[in-house]
Amino acid sequence: MNFKKIIFFSFLILFSASIYAEEKVEVSVTVNETNLTSEVEKDVFEEIGTRANNYSEKLPSWMKTKIFNVELWHIIIAFLFILFGFILKKINNSIFKHYEFDPSDKSVYAFGKTIVSAISKPLGTFWLLIGVALAISILPLPTEPNIKKLTFNILKIGFSCLFIWFSFRLIDIISLHFASYANYTKSKLDDQLVPLIRKALKTVVSIITFLWMVQLMGYKVSALLAGLGIGGLAVALALQDTLSNLFASIIILLDQPFRIGDRIKVESVDGVVEEIGLRSTRIRTLSKTLVSIPNKIVAGTTIDNVDKMPKRKVSQIIGVTYETTASQMEQALAELKKIIFEDEGVDKDFYVVRFVEFGESSLNIEVIYFTVKVDYDAHLEVKERINLAIMRKIEELGLSMAFPSRTVYIKNER
Repeated sequence: MNFKKIIFFSFLILFSASIYAEEKVEVSVTVNETNLTSEVEKDVFEEIGTRANNYSEKLPSWMKTKIFNVELWHIIIAFLFILFGFILKKINNSIFKHYEFDPSDKSVYAFGKTIVSAISKPLGTFWLLIGVALAISILPLPTEPNIKKLTFNILKIGFSCLFIWFSFRLIDIISLHFASYANYTKSKLDDQLVPLIRKALKTVVSIITFLWMVQLMGYKVSALLAGLGIGGLAVALALQDTLSNLFASIIILLDQPFRIGDRIKVESVDGVVEEIGLRSTRIRTLSKTLVSIPNKIVAGTTIDNVDKMPKRKVSQIIGVTYETTASQMEQALAELKKIIFEDEGVDKDFYVVRFVEFGESSLNIEVIYFTVKVDYDAHLEVKERINLAIMRKIEELGLSMAFPSRTVYIKNER
């Protein structure tokens, strides 16, 4: 942010103030002893404005010259406050620029840098907002309509958003810190809990900040909570599906029918699990689309976890022509068994090569075996290698692979 931008923002505030400012502005503040928000506003911002006006009597007359219907000393001090906020922001960024989070470093010092990394940027913006707030407290904004209160309410919203920003950064960076630890543990439960807890914490922070902001705006949070209590039953009914999905996500995490990274089949969806959320489970399909399935459906249906199988099955029918003799069939069966047995990618505990049926257009040989590797590409590599070996052996034996065909006999009655 350069000097021209500082001047622009300063005079933008001053010009807005001049529209509503009067020659004499009487500020009246009514403070309720039980209203903490009003006390803070009076003690901090209003007190600054009041004391500044008291000291203004000692200023020389040229300082009271009016520009845009605002006395010059108001303009100078407001500008200095904004400039001071920018300077503090620059100093803050310069101090914290070397504090960056490194997930590979797991020392106590690294955890401290994690906290500092989360604070750095929100803290710089905080100093800037403080400068703007002090500048507004100096300017003689009118109270009817209460422009000053409106401006301070906007600043309160800004501070609330700043708190949410800081909290979310802190939650994200600490989550990354603990996720790096979770990668070194044998259990996969913590890998799934870290993102779930991160989302839950962000939700809680958002609700608390909203209630805090309502309190800062001068509304009674107790009345709001009482209203929520009266309508609690209606809200619970409206959120029935949401609560069902929430409890289903807890069941999925505890039961662990699958983990992030597993390939599963849920109803008609086949793909890799990318995320287990509070409401839904996200699955990246084999065609690379992203499908979100509500957790209550996932928890209440049959789940086929493909990655949990220790070996992958191959079952196929090989058909040879009807010209094949019985001795040739016996020889072919022996050779096919040998091909499967000698392949290093095949599990030797169980395999089947049998002449099973006389088909419509072929003599069918059923071949069943399991590949040792369950990875789909490695599985297909073994299957392809065996299929090519079977084709070569059928050709060496002088046999032919059958294809669908039909022989028609025409009877001559002559």
